[in-house]
Amino acid sequence: MQSKKIKDKLILKSDREPVRVGISIGDINGIGPEVIIKALRNNEMLMECTPIIYGSTKTMAFHKKAINDDLFNYQRVTDASDAKNKKINIIPCWNEVVNIQLGKAKEEGGKYAFLSLERATQDLAAGKIDVLVTAPISKETIHQAGFKFPGHTEYLADLSGAEDALMMMVSGELRVALVTSHIPLKQVIEDVTEQKVLDKIRELNKSLKKDFGIVKPRIAVLGLNPHAGEKGEMGSEESEKITPAIQKAMEEGIITFGPYPADGFFGSRQYSNFDGVLAMYHDQGLTGFKSLAFDDGVNFTAGLPIVRTSPDHGTAFDIAGKDEANEQSMRSAIYLAMDIFRKRKFIKEINENPLPKRKVREEKKSKYQ
Repeated sequence: MQSKKIKDKLILKSDREPVRVGISIGDINGIGPEVIIKALRNNEMLMECTPIIYGSTKTMAFHKKAINDDLFNYQRVTDASDAKNKKINIIPCWNEVVNIQLGKAKEEGGKYAFLSLERATQDLAAGKIDVLVTAPISKETIHQAGFKFPGHTEYLADLSGAEDALMMMVSGELRVALVTSHIPLKQVIEDVTEQKVLDKIRELNKSLKKDFGIVKPRIAVLGLNPHAGEKGEMGSEESEKITPAIQKAMEEGIITFGPYPADGFFGSRQYSNFDGVLAMYHDQGLTGFKSLAFDDGVNFTAGLPIVRTSPDHGTAFDIAGKDEANEQSMRSAIYLAMDIFRKRKFIKEINENPLPKRKVREEKKSKYQ
């Protein structure tokens, strides 16, 4: 009986149109290709999506051999429009022989990560793929290769012309967004303004509705200073910037609470009472998040017209090629990208075709007057 239920569930899934998932390869000397291979070799994944990897067949073959994999099979296509459903497709972004040095932070690794990302974003803009999942890059090596942005979030925001891109970490019902992301800690105090906090609250609220289907999101905002300023004893940013932003958000109808001290908030599991959490800076939000959800966490860039996700870990050069990388975060990133794409599509469709209002007959209406 149980096997029949599983079979029926798979049939229902397979009836849905597969999402065309573009995957940038990341740093070729890190674990990006390995977690891609491991995440996609499950046949059930291919019933849900059509994966299109941007890189090269030789690079993927090298990593496949390094971990002694015999389950990952793929085909080479020259254009995303030629990608076949229920197959793993690879688009060559370079033809030269590449000197792969597993575990080494080299400029070449950044160069090919950049080439992969460029080609994938071009196809995303052209509508050839539905969503983008990015494997980890090394900030050091990709900057050496001419990448001018702090990270994927800022790069995609610039390409999309979006001023309010929001870095959000997601694991199940836990969603942690950031006011500031890839900047030095000494710049955080200057960057955290009342207007910016308010803008990020608005963007988080919008994303929780549009991307996750939450009708009335409850948002928690963290403080900047220890103990959320301790009523001014440990800093005034809470009273001068954060609390006024929360109050204005509440006046706009956004259900917002805080500011909360970050350590106690995560330690006491207060986050479970909210749909989204807004942290002030990178390590404040990500330390709590990764302590709770390192293996399956996903980095999602909210506030963009496109859908982009990524695993929440880095290149992990120290274990590259050793068959030790856990692919769950990459798998979760692919599934979350598909879920958000479908959620956006559904919400757009119901808003374009709302149910018509029924007219009440005058004689029937009069009975209730």
